[in-house]
Amino acid sequence: MPNLIDIPFDKRHLCWFCEEPCNLSVDYYRQSHCPHPSLTLPACKECATLAKNNTLTSIWECRVAVKDGLMQTYQKDLAIGINWTEEELAESEFECMVFAGFKKSAWFMYQVARDRVNAKGWPLSLEGILLDQASDGPSQTQFEFDGLTYPSLLHAIRHYSQVMMLDKAFLQEIVSLLGRDKFSQAIKIARLNVGITQGKQKQIIAELKSEQPRD
Repeated sequence: MPNLIDIPFDKRHLCWFCEEPCNLSVDYYRQSHCPHPSLTLPACKECATLAKNNTLTSIWECRVAVKDGLMQTYQKDLAIGINWTEEELAESEFECMVFAGFKKSAWFMYQVARDRVNAKGWPLSLEGILLDQASDGPSQTQFEFDGLTYPSLLHAIRHYSQVMMLDKAFLQEIVSLLGRDKFSQAIKIARLNVGITQGKQKQIIAELKSEQPRD
C-alpha cells in the first residue's frame, strides 16, 4: 500500500489538490518512469475522481490535470470574475427572483471556484523526507492573470476564448507575438475583432509582426 503523505497540522482534513474540506484519499501508484514513490493523498470526492482518471506520469502532472478538470467544470463560475467585479454585482439592479438569487450568490461562487483552482496544496514529503521539488515541472509553466492561477498560458487562452467567445487560434497567435506579459492587450485586440474573416485576421497578425522589434 502507498504511504500517506505528511500533512501539516493546519491542513488536516483538507484536499491536497484544492484545499477544500475532505474525508477521502486517493492512491497514486508509481510506475517505472515516475520520479517519486507511490503515495496516498487526502482528496475531496471531485478531485479524487479527476486524479484517478488522469494519473499521467507524476503526481504533479496529475495535479495539473485535476486543475484543468476543475476549470472546465466551474467555467461559468470563474467567468463571473471576468465579467463582473464584486462592487458591480452589489450595485446591480437585478429585481426578479432568479437574478436576485444570482446577485446574492454569484461572487461567493466565483471565490470558491477561484480558490480551488489557485490552491497550491503543500510540499510533498514522506516521513519527514521532502520529495524532489525540482521534478515539479508544471509549476514552472503556471500563468497568473487577473487573480486566477492557470496551469499554463494555453489554459488561460482556452478559458478566455470560451468565456468571451473568441477565436482561440487567433488569440493564441496574438499572444505568441505580444508575449505573456501583454496578455490583457492580446485579449482586447481579439475582442475588438470578433467575427472577422480569416483574411482580416491574417492582416492584423501581419501588422502586429511589423510592429515587433527586430534583433
